[in-house]
Amino acid sequence: MSEEARTRDEPATPVEARGPMLLRGTAVHSGLAIGVAHCKEDDLARVSVRRVSLDRVESELNRFHQALSDSKRQLEELKQRLRGTVPEDHVQILDTHVAYLKDSVFLSDVENLILNEQMSLEGAIAKVIADFDRIFKLVQSETLRARAVDLRDVGIRVLRSLERLASPADERVHVPSKHVLVARELSIVDMFNLSHESVEAILTEEGSLAGHAAILARSMRIPTLTDVEGLLDAVDEGDLLIVDAVEGVVLVRPGEGQRAEYAGALRERQEAEPGERPAWADLPVTTADGEPLAVSGLCANLSEVERSVVLGMAGVGLYRTELSYLVDRNPPALEVLTAHYRAVLEAAGPRGVTFRLLDVDSSLDARYLHAEREPNPALGRMGVRLLLAREDVLRCQLRAILQASAQGPVRIAVPKVIDCGELRRVREILFEERFALKKAGIAFDEEVDVGVVIETPASAIGARDLAEEADFLVVNLNSLQQYLLAADRDNTELAGYFAQVHPFVLRVLGDVLGAAESCGKRLELFGVTAVAGESMGLLLGLGVRHFCVAPGPMATFVRAVRRVDLRQASRAVERALRAACPAEVASELEGYGHGRVRG
Repeated sequence: MSEEARTRDEPATPVEARGPMLLRGTAVHSGLAIGVAHCKEDDLARVSVRRVSLDRVESELNRFHQALSDSKRQLEELKQRLRGTVPEDHVQILDTHVAYLKDSVFLSDVENLILNEQMSLEGAIAKVIADFDRIFKLVQSETLRARAVDLRDVGIRVLRSLERLASPADERVHVPSKHVLVARELSIVDMFNLSHESVEAILTEEGSLAGHAAILARSMRIPTLTDVEGLLDAVDEGDLLIVDAVEGVVLVRPGEGQRAEYAGALRERQEAEPGERPAWADLPVTTADGEPLAVSGLCANLSEVERSVVLGMAGVGLYRTELSYLVDRNPPALEVLTAHYRAVLEAAGPRGVTFRLLDVDSSLDARYLHAEREPNPALGRMGVRLLLAREDVLRCQLRAILQASAQGPVRIAVPKVIDCGELRRVREILFEERFALKKAGIAFDEEVDVGVVIETPASAIGARDLAEEADFLVVNLNSLQQYLLAADRDNTELAGYFAQVHPFVLRVLGDVLGAAESCGKRLELFGVTAVAGESMGLLLGLGVRHFCVAPGPMATFVRAVRRVDLRQASRAVERALRAACPAEVASELEGYGHGRVRG
């Protein structure tokens, strides 16, 4: 084994010499994984720029074309392997890399350095990639930055091919079969070894959601964290790592207790996510007396969409789009958003997806949206108010949704609406984006419904006017209760306000239901309070029949619904609507059991 290979495969410091650590990062794709660390060096940084003798020039050129052919073969094999497991347009990402292997500028720049400066092949590739990288990163263009990352990936792939072609098999670095990739940047070439074995999870110290590698990581459902500060200093080759990309943390060299806890959680997750539907998910969901409900998914990532399909839910009733905007310092590019929305639609199937437009406030530190934190973020620029102030962001998202709509049925939900003026302006901008796409000859669905999310007191008061103009209504019960009661739902000391539906909120919700019914518009409802057992009888007794539920609490929701007798629930609601405080609801409804069947 070469000295370099031995150094990379065997950490100089014993694992026992360093204690456990907890690092935090930004999730590109959620999930849980346990594996040993395989640390990838910066291939370009470790290449030494050296000269070759004149009689070696032709040999260097021949090596270059050999490595190009080998790299192209790898990419073609990888494309075949990925077909059927990720969306076809994501497979086509690799065509960009194949094109760079034939790019005349890249080829001529490398060849000129070899011919004119007698530079070694490895040094020439490293210099060309570094020059492109430096130029592309100086410009304020997400597209050019993505091109720089793609070209860097291609250069590294060619260098790896050269290394493989030159080294006997027994001298190559051993890669653990189940490993967590640890690298400085997210790279497609690092997601697969030369045998095309995928990794368990990916951790990078730098990177963003905007690149092609991130798209493939999500499509392949690889738990991935980027921006893990101090990662490369904290992790040694062979360290045991627990990657919790749901919470955005990585445990380095965890103790026995943490290992056992996460191993159990991983087993439960693997058992809970099979292709077969669990026994309790016998849909449609019906009440104790046989009344069926419509239940669609409430999702925020591709994994939740896939899980909602396994559970047989009626499409994705609300897809929260914020994650794409919060994982990078820059807004996501149009092509990144479009690819992601297409993947969501493909996973959701023929019942379609309702995309809620971006809804963030200044507390989330997205500097390209808010220059600084506002004094009261919950009452500042958020939801549609922010989008109309930043029309460039709104137009990009609407165009991405429209372009993705060719993949399947789409609806658009507008958050934090106050009045019809905001809805009308969104419709105007949507019309303009439709016109631009039609002019450009880009396919999209002409019939995209636009609805509003009822969550502000003003939208609840004006629900009838909004119902007349919107195609559908969605009630965010958590937000509506928060604003009506002036109680921060993220304040643990105020959690009691959200344990069940407040009677005054119930009255407002009844008015909203009446407005939707009188206008013949569908109304759906979501929120943690909505799936709480204490509230279920009240909501069903009031007349709610369409729910959006996250896949996680779906089993709890189903059990709660199946305990409700609608006749009892209707009588319970009559009493609750007359109550003046939650305590009166509790005492007056005790005899009715909140509409639930006892036993």
